[in-house]
Amino acid sequence: MAASSGYSGKPSPKHRIARLGRDIWKNRGKYFLVLPGIVWYAIFAYIPIFGLSLAFKKYMAKMGLFGSPWIGLANFENVFADPAFMKSIYTTLWINAGRLIFVFPVPIILALMFNEVRLGRSKKILQSIFTFPHFLSWVIVGSIMISVLGQRGVVNSILTLLFGTEPIGFLGTPAYFQPIVYLTDIWKSTGWSAIIYLAAISGIDTEQYQAAEIDGSTRLQRIWYITLPGIKPTIIVLFILAVGNLMSGGFDQIFNLSNPATIRVAEILDMYIYRITFRGSVDFSFSAAVALFRSVINLLLLLTADRITKRIDGSGLLA
Repeated sequence: MAASSGYSGKPSPKHRIARLGRDIWKNRGKYFLVLPGIVWYAIFAYIPIFGLSLAFKKYMAKMGLFGSPWIGLANFENVFADPAFMKSIYTTLWINAGRLIFVFPVPIILALMFNEVRLGRSKKILQSIFTFPHFLSWVIVGSIMISVLGQRGVVNSILTLLFGTEPIGFLGTPAYFQPIVYLTDIWKSTGWSAIIYLAAISGIDTEQYQAAEIDGSTRLQRIWYITLPGIKPTIIVLFILAVGNLMSGGFDQIFNLSNPATIRVAEILDMYIYRITFRGSVDFSFSAAVALFRSVINLLLLLTADRITKRIDGSGLLA
């Protein structure tokens, strides 16, 4: 038998690096296009990860991030001892669970409605109308809500004119705050989110619709048996991502729609982090501990949602 040459058939790390370099040079145009995105993520997403070490330190400005002394889990003990923190978790989960129920399905419904519009020009006009609010900042939306729902706003003026009622404090009543959050979220984000579902619908084979139409199926039947199954993977992925954000999201909206009268039902976890960081005595270590806890819980929710959908449907976000 011939002596073994010692070659295992696998390229060495040196050869793999050389091959990677050749591939990058060969596709340098494509890599150049994605370079700005890579740089953005490196500067604003990955480098700031070092700041999470503040959660385990007592931050002192004169000593800086790396010179501040380690105090272990003391910040987390203080976090869980704060009743306002536990209340903000409940408020966050309550509001964001409502988003999943009332806001998440609306873009799907809107995309299905757009898909049924036969006139191309009308579809483009409707898409532009529904997408436009996405480009408005929540500061502007908050000002619009004051003009519409304020004590002297449009709604109260109409109610007073028609029924002679006293002005209703929509924006200052805690019971109205959550519905206003959902309605403004739907108005602002539905048109933009529907674009994703429309792109998924465009990938469905049109022959399926033609065959179903020949068989005499109605529009609702084609939607139920062709369109919805065709975009189900997209719905699942976006649903998992939404579950992974249950502990965060919505700061800009809540911050601009809330006021001292509704803060009791409006202080989500992001608002709590903002309050403890920039109001009163500044404690960056405490807020870093809260932010780290939020990120870990979001990751666990994401993995749990992905695992459950895989067990139920066989498809998920992660491999």
